[in-house]
Amino acid sequence: MSMFVEHILHEQFDQNSVAFQIKILEKSGFSEETCIPPYLSQLPIKKSLSFNRDEATTVIFTVVKEVLETNNINPKAIDILIINSSMFSPTPSLSAMIINKFRMRSNIMSFNLSGMGCSAGIISVGLANDLLRVHRNSLALVVSSEILSQNWYTGKDRSMLLTNCLFRMGGAAILMSSRDQDKKKAKYVLQNLVRTNRAEDDLSYACVFQEVDNENKVGVSISKKVMNAAGEALKANMVLLGPMVLPLTEQFQYGLSSMFQKMKILSKKSIHIPDFRKGFEHFCIHAGGRAVILAIEKSLKLRQEDVEASKMTLHRFGNTSSSSIWYELSYIEAKGRMREGDRIWQIAFGSGFKCNSAVWKCACNVKPEKTNAWMDTIDSYPVDLPDTLEIL
Repeated sequence: MSMFVEHILHEQFDQNSVAFQIKILEKSGFSEETCIPPYLSQLPIKKSLSFNRDEATTVIFTVVKEVLETNNINPKAIDILIINSSMFSPTPSLSAMIINKFRMRSNIMSFNLSGMGCSAGIISVGLANDLLRVHRNSLALVVSSEILSQNWYTGKDRSMLLTNCLFRMGGAAILMSSRDQDKKKAKYVLQNLVRTNRAEDDLSYACVFQEVDNENKVGVSISKKVMNAAGEALKANMVLLGPMVLPLTEQFQYGLSSMFQKMKILSKKSIHIPDFRKGFEHFCIHAGGRAVILAIEKSLKLRQEDVEASKMTLHRFGNTSSSSIWYELSYIEAKGRMREGDRIWQIAFGSGFKCNSAVWKCACNVKPEKTNAWMDTIDSYPVDLPDTLEIL
């Protein structure tokens, strides 16, 4: 945090832009332990393709190596490789970079998803699931990351300055299998996956948008309408997801109140909100920001413990984009709370505007692994998040 402030003071920002970024950071809910790209450790900041690649290799190679070694998987055993990184899409691709580094097979099915925002992790899981259904007895590696180095914005547009403050380094790698031999050692089984894309609506489409400002500087603008877009996308997603996961009593109450509301017997405020706690034991809400988590907590009437993993992930790691839902799952594991039969709801939001849900069922009592990202700090959590953090 203090290093971040040091850099924005050194950069060519005017006083108003500096004050705005410090204000956002103070209210972000981030701790001093969140990670920034290596290029931010230099003064003045130097942006280059080599820095982008360095960040990509640091994050991606680390998580891939870790997941392969933890599960004793030979890289040549991987049949399907999917990576998502929204803002950095070099040539050769990031997927090719992984294949080259780990010497994977020449007939591997590889996919590189870009420009799909913070919800792309679930999109990658969905693609892997579809491919595994077609290609039986196969092993898929899914990698989610966001490369920040090329997206540092030095202009004056506040909607673009937000991205400087909100995003932090991070990544995750997940193994998915359709091999019979992996059934006994699998930790989770994918139950449902629901994708909602509201790009047909102009406001939703434009609320997170890469463009140039008045000074011809490239940045990603985040509109004040983003919370409205997220709310509409979440509603549409829940309408599809609800019948798959909720007990009939909850579905009946919701259907009845919706009918009465359409008949104007009930107001919109009186409509029954389904109790999703009856469908899930754990919630992994994309740590896109404090406001996002609090809004979902309120709208779904969740308890503090339901959003603990999301809030603590935001505090410890910041908004790591598409990988944040995996840090949250790891938090629950590190706390020793994941039990066989537990149901998990991962909710992610992304530009477009998209809301995607993945529902998992725990296949065993999960024991924390030594390589879990939380193991060095888990005993310190949970912590109280102050409304504002004074940065010295």
